This record gives sequence, C-alpha cells and structure tokens, in this order.
Amino acid sequence: VFILLVGLTIIIDRTWYLAKIVRQGELIAGTVLEMEDVDRDALMDLAVRTAKYPQGAVLEVALKSPDVKDPVRLADLIEETILLQAPRIDRSLWLLDTIVTLGPLLGLLGTIVGIFEAFKVLGAADTAPTKVTGGVAEALIATAAGLFVAILGLVFFNGLNNRVRLIMHQMEAIKVMLVNRLT
Repeated sequence: VFILLVGLTIIIDRTWYLAKIVRQGELIAGTVLEMEDVDRDALMDLAVRTAKYPQGAVLEVALKSPDVKDPVRLADLIEETILLQAPRIDRSLWLLDTIVTLGPLLGLLGTIVGIFEAFKVLGAADTAPTKVTGGVAEALIATAAGLFVAILGLVFFNGLNNRVRLIMHQMEAIKVMLVNRLT
C-alpha cells in the first residue's frame, strides 16, 4: 500500500507538471517559429513570462548572449542550459521506475510467506483443506497486488518518459530556431 501511495503521488505530480511544461513549450516554439527575424523585445517579454519553465531558460540564454554571433558558440551555450534543465524535468521518475520493479518483488515475497503459512497448516494434526486453500489464496493476493502496482506504474512511467522526451525535443527545436534567427 505504501509503494502504491508513493507511486500515485509521483504520477499525479509529474503528470500535472509535465503537461504544464509541454503546453508552455508549444507556446514558446510557436511564437519563435512565427518570427522571421527575432524581435528581441517580444522575445524578452516571452522569456519573462516563461522564466520558470525549462524552455524559458533557453530563451534567457539566447537573450543574455547578444554579442555571440557564432552560431556554434550560441548553440553550445543553449545546449549547456538544456543539459542543466534535464534533471529538473525528469525529477522523481527514477523512483517510479524503482516502484515498478519493486512491486512484483514485494508481491512475490508476500506469496512466499503465505505459502509457508499454508504449509505450516498442512503439518498440523487436524488440518481442514479450507485452511490450506485459504492460505494459498491469501498468498496470491500479495502477488496480484504487486503486479497491479507494477502495471499501473509502468504505464504511467512510459507515458511520463514520453513527455520528458517531448520537452527535450521542444527545447532542442527552440534552440535551433533561435540560432537560425539570431545569428
């Protein structure tokens, strides 16, 4: 139950956060794409409004480097910022990945303990068959619970990883658009 609650907390938090970042990335990329020549004032306004988002950090670097005319140097400066933003984007996903792996293992452990209890009952003198089957059924509930946690976590982990890739792609696309328009 504990790892299910931790997993659900991460799933809700990251789903909400990453969806918000994707929407902002679409807004930024769309705005920059519409500019044939960069309007620094409009870009500065956009950077101020989106400063708390990773894509906004990409805009800030481009705007803070007006003297850089070499496209390779500008791309490297922006790439550095993208790499620094990456841990912020995929924060806590490692924990969800661990929960996906841990769920079935804890379920298996519960199953083994339940089977031991069922065999203890078999060793007793006046054993009713329902006592044995009840212990086995209880053991299988642990396996089912572990698999449920893992399946739920895996589906969301893959979906969240896909959003992280989308955000990283957005930042790379914004980088290329800015380099093409600023140099």
